[in-house]
Amino acid sequence: MSVLYVLLPLALLFAVSALIAFVWATRGGQFDDLQTPAVRILHDDEDDVGERAAEASDEQPERNE
Repeated sequence: MSVLYVLLPLALLFAVSALIAFVWATRGGQFDDLQTPAVRILHDDEDDVGERAAEASDEQPERNE
């Protein structure tokens, strides 16, 4: 029974701190756009595409046919 005197305030403290962290993140804009970061990795930057194409053409040996 004496364990409840320790665990109950700790649980309440944990719950309040989690709620404060959630409100802080929400007001800070962490949950504004959930789709763009997930899709952004699928798109190449246009500058990188040109550089990679040039590097790939330099690395391939020429064929004499």
